[in-house]
Amino acid sequence: MRYTTEVTLALPRGRVIELFDSTENLCKWQVGLKSFRGISGDPGQEGSRSELVYEGRKGDLIMTETITNRNLPHEFHGVYEARGIHNELQHYFYETPGGGTLWRSVNILRFRGLMALMAPFMKPAFKSNTLLSMERFRSFAEKSVSN
Repeated sequence: MRYTTEVTLALPRGRVIELFDSTENLCKWQVGLKSFRGISGDPGQEGSRSELVYEGRKGDLIMTETITNRNLPHEFHGVYEARGIHNELQHYFYETPGGGTLWRSVNILRFRGLMALMAPFMKPAFKSNTLLSMERFRSFAEKSVSN
């Protein structure tokens, strides 16, 4: 499954990247994030691996992040793996004519087990959740200007 979502932020790309690139900010916009810890390498840097633990409906959801491309402020790619899901995320950041930032996210998901059977019916939910997460980041980032 593949889909693309995007949001425009009323902030310069440099400020968006500064906020996006901080692991300390993750809990401020990723709902349910309980913990983030590095497993290997320098978290957020290309080649690093980290563990993210989210509060789930049926217990904790443990996700492993591997950074595959870090070319900020232009792009940031990673692979996120959890029970039955492999998600290649490609984030692109573009300056807009008005001084804002267009954030485009390309998601390429592969599923295993039961998730593989359910996936065709779940694309709208995955896309909606991704967009909601991006909108939460936008809200957090734009509020940070007044702080």
